[in-house]
Amino acid sequence: MSTATPKKIAVVGAGAAGMSCAATLAKHPDKFEVHLFDSAPYTGGQATSISLDARYGATWLNDGVQGGSPIFRHTFNFFRRYGYEPQPVKLQVSFGKGPDSFFTNIFPSPLVDKFAGEIRKLGRVLKWMKRLMPFLGILPVKVILQVFRFSQDFGDKMVLPLIALFLGTGNQTPNVSSVLLERLFDDPQMKLWDYDPDTLLPNQPMMYTFPNLGDFYHDWSNDLQSKGVKVQMKKKVEILKRDSKNGVDLLIRDNPDSNLEETSREEHFDELVLCIPADGAKNILGKQATWREKYVLGGVKFFDDVTITHSDAEYFNSIFETRYKPELCGKESSDTRREQISFAKQTPHCRKDGWVGFAPMYYTHSVDQERRKIEMGFDCSNYQHQFREALGEDALPLEYDRHVYQTIFLNKQESDLWTWENIDKSKIIAEKWWHQFGHNWQHYTRVVPGMMFINGKNRTLYAGSWTMVNMHEIACISGIAAAYRLGAEYQPFDDFAEDCFAKYLLVSHGTRYKRAGGTGA
Repeated sequence: MSTATPKKIAVVGAGAAGMSCAATLAKHPDKFEVHLFDSAPYTGGQATSISLDARYGATWLNDGVQGGSPIFRHTFNFFRRYGYEPQPVKLQVSFGKGPDSFFTNIFPSPLVDKFAGEIRKLGRVLKWMKRLMPFLGILPVKVILQVFRFSQDFGDKMVLPLIALFLGTGNQTPNVSSVLLERLFDDPQMKLWDYDPDTLLPNQPMMYTFPNLGDFYHDWSNDLQSKGVKVQMKKKVEILKRDSKNGVDLLIRDNPDSNLEETSREEHFDELVLCIPADGAKNILGKQATWREKYVLGGVKFFDDVTITHSDAEYFNSIFETRYKPELCGKESSDTRREQISFAKQTPHCRKDGWVGFAPMYYTHSVDQERRKIEMGFDCSNYQHQFREALGEDALPLEYDRHVYQTIFLNKQESDLWTWENIDKSKIIAEKWWHQFGHNWQHYTRVVPGMMFINGKNRTLYAGSWTMVNMHEIACISGIAAAYRLGAEYQPFDDFAEDCFAKYLLVSHGTRYKRAGGTGA
């Protein structure tokens, strides 16, 4: 039995990355003494829930992170440890407003017919992008669209909204690396759509909606505390000193957002894991930051977005296409198209995994004044499983003014373009601001490849979705990877998940994962 003193680890940030890191370290109480800090009064970071009035058909709503694709294996594994189960849903999307801008994955539209040639051309370009990766993949999407001579209308109305909605890149989409477009259709670890040369999006991809995240993170936090993790909320952390040999000295302040007089203490740790946004990590490091850390962390660009949760059906319907209309239909030129249109024409009725009939869940709308600026929306009542469970099989949807909607307005600096003032104030349920990073092309030439050169230096590790791509799953993997670097074990539970973890570890830490039996991955 080892008599060595456990390493004292400070994990700053109690979102998905910090919780995953702390949970992985907590499996080795003989090796680690884990302290988890966050300035918020709750764990979960952006994965939050709010209460609802029963008139909406459910008593809660996930209002930040809502769901994910089947690749979210680590996320689902954490859920299931505490008796929570993600629920499948066949995704329906609605892009644009009006026959000249609208398309969907449910049935062909006039826009699809108009751009038939460019849709087929995109399929050929995707193949060239795969062959010439990483050269073409690094180029911004807007450059790829120009190089291959796509029309501006096709790019603005089809390509950019598609990337913006599903990868969370928002108004920075023209500047993101085009590798994200290729992987959206082709990468087995990120693929969401089957490319179709006729309609572009032919299928309803299987997604999963998350359980009540407020309850889940509460239970997860309680379990970590029972295992010895010292969870300390409403704490502000400052770095006093870092020493590659002796460790890290932190100043810990109580009640950082309170008007009460703060109390503070100094504490020494052997290792530090920063599971917070890159700009926050850079601020905490202050004068302690090395030039490499300043370069990598400074390459992550953040934007302030606001999500308004509301029940204003009239407003929502005014900017998005929410219902089937004959004028939104394209040509019935094949048996497949006729089947798709027949499906869409049906009066929507509920299924456990979604809806029969046209009942969109995800939406985008391009701003009239500037076509590359986007507003995003969700019909949460159509998407999140708790609303469907309350209705039951084959039930019709609730009246539209009893639906819960979310409209997301991107980049506070461009708020003069927003339509948020048109939402009926009496129908607003909640308003939350988010600090989101943009996946511009520099992110993949400066930040992602630079992580391995700062991770583990000066007794400091970094974790968070910003280290790669904005997904809850990446946040979980990044936290586990940081714990692994400190000496915790990765416990395999799924071959696909293990492969994703190995690839992340190699890219972000420059470290090869050793599979069971001692072989590298």
